[in-house]
Amino acid sequence: MTQDAALGIDIGTSGVRIAARGRDGALLAMSQAAMAAPLVDFGRALQDSAIWWEALVAAFAGLKLDGLRVLSLAIDGTSGTILPCDVDGAPLGLASMYNDVAEAAAVKAIQQVAPAETAALGSTSPLARALMMEAKAPRILHQADWLVGKLCGRFDVSDENNALKSGYDPVQRTWPAWIAGTGFDVSRFPKVVPAGAHVGAILPAMAKQFGLPADVAVVAGTTDGCAAFLASGARDAGDGVSSLGTTLTIKVLSATPVFAPQFGIYSHRIGDQWLAGGASNTGGGVLASFFNREEIARLTALMDPAVPTGLDYYPLSRPGERFPINDPAFAPRLTPRPPQDHLFLQGLLEGIAAVEALAYRKLAELGASPLASIRSVGGGAANEKWTMMRLRALGVPAKEPESEHAAMGTARLAWRGIGHDA
Repeated sequence: MTQDAALGIDIGTSGVRIAARGRDGALLAMSQAAMAAPLVDFGRALQDSAIWWEALVAAFAGLKLDGLRVLSLAIDGTSGTILPCDVDGAPLGLASMYNDVAEAAAVKAIQQVAPAETAALGSTSPLARALMMEAKAPRILHQADWLVGKLCGRFDVSDENNALKSGYDPVQRTWPAWIAGTGFDVSRFPKVVPAGAHVGAILPAMAKQFGLPADVAVVAGTTDGCAAFLASGARDAGDGVSSLGTTLTIKVLSATPVFAPQFGIYSHRIGDQWLAGGASNTGGGVLASFFNREEIARLTALMDPAVPTGLDYYPLSRPGERFPINDPAFAPRLTPRPPQDHLFLQGLLEGIAAVEALAYRKLAELGASPLASIRSVGGGAANEKWTMMRLRALGVPAKEPESEHAAMGTARLAWRGIGHDA
């Protein structure tokens, strides 16, 4: 029996992952391939785009599609990675990666004319780096744009999520007029469509190369961060996802957008909803400065999350916080330290939980939909006792994330592009 499937292609920093997702959201097949070549080091973060394609080809070679009928596909890429091309999509230089730093003059040119709420400000701004690319390159494409073009032949289209940091206005849904004031010709950027919009059909040669049906729909994708959120299964306004890694990253699906550059908060448009989020400097990195993994496991077993320590910690590894408090001199609060290590660890975990709750409240104060449920991903999500502390602080029910693979979130968009939200 043949099952219908949509493919999500995740272009990460070190490799490519492809997931086949069924109509019911089930993972039907998956493959991944590493990128063989490193960044090119000219004092900048540059990369040959050919290695993206080589990794994609390798990932397809390992994908088992027996018994599956692929109907559509979409691609997510690293947010802010751009490539100079000709009108036919041929690269005219190396790609400038998401963490590449622009020249001060280019950054200043944007600061002089851009509104405060744009995501195009800062030293790693894709727009600033586009200003540095020679005018002989008639087209500047984002990573996902170029790969979509390779598959369907269209090198003139981007999605609203990848375009955001290049200066696109997701509220007015246009490239704004102020960009001209920077000296950049906005016609060099592709036109922008919503994430999940149908943009074309796969080229016959690509269908043959990858063993796909000739009528596979190619759908506008998203950024890797948005794809990871979509993979969690969040669908309703107020659905939040916390990533408990070295730092704490929170995101919430909102009925209204939030733009608070002082906190590093911008909103991605996904359908008729908005994805708003922020990142705190607290998180697992603070825990690791005191305890190793084995010690954390041993001490966690001694904790009683039903009995709060009463310690009022704000765990940071060093002074400085960005969200939910914006203060580069904000001091860590890690005293008093009880003599029992398990109580100290519990106090740290309670402190991170308090910061997480404060962060979601701050998003709501800034205009986002109030938190209604929470999904947790990252290494800290496996700590059941910490989860109990966090749920007490958040005051909302927990939901299990459907997947932590960004490719599964991109496959959701691929389904949406043909009228079905799996």
